[in-house]
Amino acid sequence: MTSSTPNTTPTASPRRAAVIGLGSMGLGMALSLQRAGFTVTGCDVNEAQAAKFATAGGEITPSPAEAARDADVLVSVVLNAAQTEAILFGPEGAADALPEGAVVVSSATMAPEMARALAGRIEATGRLYLDAPISGGAARAAEGQLTILASGSAAAFAKAGPALDAMAAKLYALGDSPGTGAAFKMINQLLAGVHIAAASEAIAFAARQGLDLRKVYEVITASAGNSWMFENRMPHVLDDDYTPRSAVDIFVKDLGIVEDMARSAKFPVPIAAAALQMFLMTSATGMGRDDDASVARLYARITGTALAKQPSQPAPKT
Repeated sequence: MTSSTPNTTPTASPRRAAVIGLGSMGLGMALSLQRAGFTVTGCDVNEAQAAKFATAGGEITPSPAEAARDADVLVSVVLNAAQTEAILFGPEGAADALPEGAVVVSSATMAPEMARALAGRIEATGRLYLDAPISGGAARAAEGQLTILASGSAAAFAKAGPALDAMAAKLYALGDSPGTGAAFKMINQLLAGVHIAAASEAIAFAARQGLDLRKVYEVITASAGNSWMFENRMPHVLDDDYTPRSAVDIFVKDLGIVEDMARSAKFPVPIAAAALQMFLMTSATGMGRDDDASVARLYARITGTALAKQPSQPAPKT
């Protein structure tokens, strides 16, 4: 794993982990921990997701508190700050059940001030907190190849080290204060949301021009206009497959946080604001839980443009 972690060596390698949130990212992270030799207990309100982990040999418990009991590391992979607070401090929350000295690795995307507040509450109980947002998508989560943007104390990094090694290809240690990792993640989400909206606009515009969308994909991914989001998300449009890998409403939330941060700082973000409106409109038409590439479908509906289903594989690059 490529790392910019402080040179801290854990005194013992923790081998019991709890993963709260077994969605597309959390399930892959739990499986990566399991492959690395951890005994992993998972918890998710979605019984189907929990069953997937159980089928792979993982332990399942009905509450965060039960999952956290005896865990050295608790990895929280829920949606936002409110859900993070609930699984830590709500009824049957994990915070009091964790052994003293255990570390919470919080991977939800949230505003920096919320990460700082949660860290303060956890650390007041004698546990550790690592602000550790993630990037990379479900496939890389399943391969243990995520990018983790982390900030926290040297003790938190040391305690979480073996788990981070199992889950990440790249770990960025971004400071000793929780909230810094969250701020870095919001810069990433600003760009990611803008790039998805721009890619969706471009592919729908290409369709309106009567272009072969498979050929458009081939040309653009070999040209200067390409982006990671164009290359990763536009195949969903080409295959007419909007099964959510990352949902539209994720970017309604994340770009909303960017807007709140920018307003507080009196900093203009007009491009992010325009992208947020596209995600909001897509959600308002009933596609909030669909794949975020559904922004292209919104453009198609507004303009009466057909995004015809293409062959199952893009043409090979030459």
